[in-house]
Amino acid sequence: MRITPVPYDHPDAVKLNDAVQLEYAERYGDGGDVTHLEATMFMPPRGLYLMAYDSQERPVATGGWRGQDGNAAEGYTDGDAELKRMYVVPEARGLGLARRLLAALEEDARAAGRLRMVLETGTKQPEAIALYESSGYAQCVKFGYYREYDNSRCYAKAL
Repeated sequence: MRITPVPYDHPDAVKLNDAVQLEYAERYGDGGDVTHLEATMFMPPRGLYLMAYDSQERPVATGGWRGQDGNAAEGYTDGDAELKRMYVVPEARGLGLARRLLAALEEDARAAGRLRMVLETGTKQPEAIALYESSGYAQCVKFGYYREYDNSRCYAKAL
């Protein structure tokens, strides 16, 4: 597997983002994640977006982080890096790609001076919760767009 930075609006990123939105809709019975995201939010040094490709150069996993300074109104703390759009296509699950992406994103956020990685996930994503908890994340005060939703869970890890 090859992991490389790509712009958030790269065609492969858009393809996997569409796939994760379909999965959210299936799991939660709604229109997917409506969090406002723009490509500029993931541009270094304020963020990073990564894509994993298999040996045949097919996009199989994705994830990114974006800085959240100046966003206390939504529950963030200056120095936060927010994890977004972690996704592995079904046929590539179980290969450790999400863990590799998570480690690379944490390393990059730390190098960029971020103090804490935060993320929001949902109760209908038990495999995501297991990944984050086994990677040292702990539940924290809710933040972001879904902070008022009962099935939302927020996690944080000091970098």
